[in-house]
Amino acid sequence: MKRGAKKVEEKSLRQMKFEDKMKNAIYAVVSILIFLFIWQFGTRAGTRLGNLIPQPTEVFAGFFDSFIYPIGPYTLPTHILWSFSRVFVGYTIAAVIGIVLGIMMGWSRMVEAIFRPLYEMIRPIPPIAWIPISIVWFGIGEGSKYFIIFLGAFTSLTMNAYAGAKAVDSTLAGAAKMLGASKMQVFRYIVLPSAVPNIFVGLQIALSSSWGVVLAAEMIRSSEGLGWVIISGQSTNNVTQIIIGIITVGIVGFICAVVMRGVEAKLCAWNERGR
Repeated sequence: MKRGAKKVEEKSLRQMKFEDKMKNAIYAVVSILIFLFIWQFGTRAGTRLGNLIPQPTEVFAGFFDSFIYPIGPYTLPTHILWSFSRVFVGYTIAAVIGIVLGIMMGWSRMVEAIFRPLYEMIRPIPPIAWIPISIVWFGIGEGSKYFIIFLGAFTSLTMNAYAGAKAVDSTLAGAAKMLGASKMQVFRYIVLPSAVPNIFVGLQIALSSSWGVVLAAEMIRSSEGLGWVIISGQSTNNVTQIIIGIITVGIVGFICAVVMRGVEAKLCAWNERGR
């Protein structure tokens, strides 16, 4: 009887979660449609807005055309791949260094004493402020772009990993030591699992930051990428192309965030954050 009741309760919880997701999806679609209606109406009502931005029908027509006809040297999917490859390199390096440094600062007082002051000096500086010195250090090639993207992701990754390691239950760690667990075992079986949820939060924030920073990185000097699409549209006064680039950045960033949440849900099913 208890097993049957438990199964019914789990089924009802899954049903409620599914219904909540469907409601959120419907609300999202409705809000987007309302926004597009206001945009279309505003640009066709004879106001100055129609002279500043194109109609959404023109933007979406240009968006789909850009999958066939190139913007500059490449079509839009190729520009997306260029931007994504740059984000992947800078983001991956930042994830490795930032997570390791953050966990070590949260676990070791000596590492925290050495690196925390340096980190706190770097953290408030916007990644864009590093553009001039990145050009001096790495030139105007891919290295400077990777460096700017790395900085955009590094701070949030380090801070969240640090917070996760600091949030370890001291009572649990003390009990493990009393039972004979070594320092490495405590680190492996208590500290790391406790820090994983915070690390995933940092990964999601850093991914969004990387997509924002890649635009500035590609504006240094490039002939491809979504940042180039936007800056090229500005130089030719092509507002439609600018909006296409901005929308594409938003769509790809949204897809990446959804994928990251799915990975987190699979790997951290034991941790409910109340999403």
